[in-house]
Order: sequence, then structure tokens, then C-alpha cells
Amino acid sequence: MKPPPLPEEILRRVLRVASFDGTCVLVIAAAGALVSASWRDVAGAVVGLLVAGAASMELHGAGLLRSGDARGMRWLVSSQLCILASILAYVGYRISNPDISALRKLVTPELAEQIQQAGLSVDQFLTELPRLFAFAVAVATILFQGGMAIYYLRRGAAVEAALREED
Repeated sequence: MKPPPLPEEILRRVLRVASFDGTCVLVIAAAGALVSASWRDVAGAVVGLLVAGAASMELHGAGLLRSGDARGMRWLVSSQLCILASILAYVGYRISNPDISALRKLVTPELAEQIQQAGLSVDQFLTELPRLFAFAVAVATILFQGGMAIYYLRRGAAVEAALREED
């Protein structure tokens, strides 16, 4: 059986994960904000900016840890909770305010016939489709951002020990 990693190795891993995750989320959220803004989706643009800001918090936390400041772990955990809250709020908004006008343009007569054969109206189907997608996004967000928050929380003591050893 392999011994547990040393605190210094845990710190290196946390820094690697935080830098990679923070950068990826920042790029994706900023791109999402730009796309939403170009579509005149104000709520999507705002949420994209909020998530990008939370990703910047994660990068800031990694920077604090690199400079030996243990408060960086709080920034890492807080960033994940901010991302989680922002995305869940957006999902809730989208579920309560479905916009199926753009989706109606995609429905061909053949697809409309298949939907009606399934016992639904086209509008019922188009209302449920975004809800299912929003539910999937919510579940994925809870699993990923919640998992990241737990990952950072569980490594807090080892990271603090590594930072104390560096002093």
C-alpha cells in the first residue's frame, strides 16, 4: 500500500488543480458571457461574468498559496461556492422563464408530427427540453463544483502544514 502524500506534494497538487481549473473556468465563462451578450441574453451575460469573477477568485487563492498565505484555501473554496450559486441561480431563472421562441424555428413538420405522436404538443415538448437540459446542468454543477469545494476543504490542513514548513 502506498503511503499518503506529503503535505508539500498536496500543496503542489492543489496549486496545479486550482490554476488549471481557474484558468479553464475563466476562459469558458468569459466566452459564454460574450456569446450571451451578442445574443442579447442579459441574464446569461451577467452569470458568465459572475462565474468568470469566481474563477478569478480561485486564481487569486492559488496566488495567495504560492506566496505562503494560508487564506488562499478560503478563496479556493469560496470560488467554487460562488460558481455553484451563480449557475444554480441561472438555471432557476431559465426554468422559471423558458424562452422557446428560438427553438420553434428548429421544429420541422416531420419533427412536429413525431412530437404529436408521442402525445405532446410542440410547445409542451419545447418547454420540457430546456428544463431537462437545465436540470442536467444543475446536477453537473452540483457534482463538479461541490466536489471541487470538498477537494479543497479536505486538503486544507495538509496545505497549511506545508505552508508552515516553508516558513
